[in-house]
Amino acid sequence: MPRKLTFFAVMVCLFFATLCQAGEVVKIGVLAKNGPAKALKKWAATGEYLTAKVSGKTFEIVPLDFDRVFPAVASGEVDFFLVNSSMFVTAKVKFGAEPILTMINSRQGRALTSFGGVIFTNAYNDAVNTLGDIKGKKFMAVKKSSFGGWQMAYKELLDAGIDPLKDFASVEFGNKHDNVVFAVQNEIVEVGTVRTDTLERLAASGAIAMEDFKIIAKKNYPDFPFVCSTKLYPEWPLARTAGTDAALTAQVVAALKELKPEDKAAKAAKIVGWTDPLDYSGVEELQKVLGVGAYEK
Repeated sequence: MPRKLTFFAVMVCLFFATLCQAGEVVKIGVLAKNGPAKALKKWAATGEYLTAKVSGKTFEIVPLDFDRVFPAVASGEVDFFLVNSSMFVTAKVKFGAEPILTMINSRQGRALTSFGGVIFTNAYNDAVNTLGDIKGKKFMAVKKSSFGGWQMAYKELLDAGIDPLKDFASVEFGNKHDNVVFAVQNEIVEVGTVRTDTLERLAASGAIAMEDFKIIAKKNYPDFPFVCSTKLYPEWPLARTAGTDAALTAQVVAALKELKPEDKAAKAAKIVGWTDPLDYSGVEELQKVLGVGAYEK
């Protein structure tokens, strides 16, 4: 082969190798609690932000239904993932996942790194005023795997000496937070639970009025702006799967720590930014008490 042609062939190979490297895809799984379209609308800009910040990588957001999260984490289908705090603990214990950051939520102009669950009934239901009054009543939560929409309230009830699975007329699951709210509003069930900020969000959109609901076992947290019935737990963590490269992880952490509230990615996700991972041991203790997640009996 002529020398010039050999040189040209080498340069072509190097060019395509560079292209392949530049196009290396990094996948971030996101729990699509309200469906894949809404998950992409919320987090696609974060993928674009990271693609611009981390050289040679293209970040792809992968919406995951509740039942797809653990298979994706276990198989390495995703490199990073963002799920509720309880699902993260399960992935940590079972699959060696590690938290790399905790989300700083933006709600009602406040920067929040914790959230809780709220237990509520119709404002006109005079029969339910305390946790004990829920005995014998129909109850609805979001999903068994929903941390703020079931597990927090479940533990709160157990701590009060009430076993929902034995003491309630029924426990149903509405699959989405909004469905639970409307089921209580329309008296399909007598009591429901969702994550904090759900009622306020629906009220702000005009879908409900806060005065149409009564909060059960209401707690007062001076620095927390939403109605709440449970303990507060750390917000969702961004985690890496066991096989994800440490150097890549460091680049992602550095880039996301630079995210500003006014950036497109922050506005789309409705967050202030990201902080060092918080302590999730309280979440793990909840799982042990309930026998769920990593400690399912």
